[in-house]
Amino acid sequence: MSPTRSEYEKFEDQFLASYGVRSKDSKGRKFPEEQAEYRTCFQRDRDRVLHTSAFRRLEYKTQVFINYEGDYYRTRLTHTLEVAQIGRTLARALGANEDLVETICLAHDIGHPPFGHSGEHALSKLMRDHGGFEHNRQSFRIVTELEQRYPNFPGLNLSFEVLEGMIKHETEYDKADVRDYNPELRGQLEAQIANISDELAYSAHDLDDGLRSGMLTPGMLKGIELWEIVTANLGWSNCDLDDLWRHRIIRRLIGMQVSDMIESTSQRIQESGCRTVDELQRLTYNVAGFSEEIHRRNRQLKDFLYAKLYRHPRVIRMAVKAERTITELFNAYLSEPTILPWHIQEQIEERGLEQTVGDYIAGMTDRFAVEEYDRLFNPLSLP
Repeated sequence: MSPTRSEYEKFEDQFLASYGVRSKDSKGRKFPEEQAEYRTCFQRDRDRVLHTSAFRRLEYKTQVFINYEGDYYRTRLTHTLEVAQIGRTLARALGANEDLVETICLAHDIGHPPFGHSGEHALSKLMRDHGGFEHNRQSFRIVTELEQRYPNFPGLNLSFEVLEGMIKHETEYDKADVRDYNPELRGQLEAQIANISDELAYSAHDLDDGLRSGMLTPGMLKGIELWEIVTANLGWSNCDLDDLWRHRIIRRLIGMQVSDMIESTSQRIQESGCRTVDELQRLTYNVAGFSEEIHRRNRQLKDFLYAKLYRHPRVIRMAVKAERTITELFNAYLSEPTILPWHIQEQIEERGLEQTVGDYIAGMTDRFAVEEYDRLFNPLSLP
């Protein structure tokens, strides 16, 4: 017999730490709904995120390498799935709510525009005088306003805790605007886990993709402490880095950081004396994170990736193309809104022209943006 929602809630009481968020204690949804019989509120939220159009479009949005550069590089979707997998592992080990962590992880990037951070930078400049653009805020708008899937409310009507976790998602690339979600409190442990899972995932898989592409080589990593520790531990010593060795190294790199994060976070929680969700959120610091030593080494790896991969001429050339593509699309739509699809034009009266165009471009995949650019500016292309 299938377990019911109430049985899942009893399971949470039995296995979650005292500072883990219980689904039965959720502050609920903006628009009241009947509870699901076989899913907790966070499991239901996870499923709602998975079924959005915005989530599906992540398959064709850039992480570092644009979609058509190869089938094996990470996309925004595979990045999101890796973040969720790491997040569940951390949550399980730390006594946090796995379903809440997974939902925040799956939703954290659905507002990302095409062409990765280059696309976000371009759209942010274009929208500067029209309310601005930031993908974390756009993710929040998607789940609260833009996705229209239910007749009785806009968005997905997600639980308060998921929305709080999304809006408090903050890394060095993402800054939160938390004014409506307990700004005096830090993110719950589940939100903090989602943050650190995101950082851990992208540094490891960007290194993997950089090595696969040939833009990074093992020789370039000499002196990078995490690399040297992991390769020495595995017994790899400057021989050919074939696919099997690369997989082993990246797998060990992730595993080492996950273990450190679990041990360091557990120690901080114990030292803090926190026993409840509220006590943990009222701390003046985040408890989820690496040890000082691994944090320093991870920072060294990130600095290396920024200098040698993200600033690689091949990546910069793509960034220039991306900015030009998005800028010219934006300006074309503003100058002649009638070239927009009918269903997009219908939104202008409610949202305003600039916001409508910004939302439309943010929802594009890399592939669609390139094809749209060709349709609008190539005289030989069919409209």
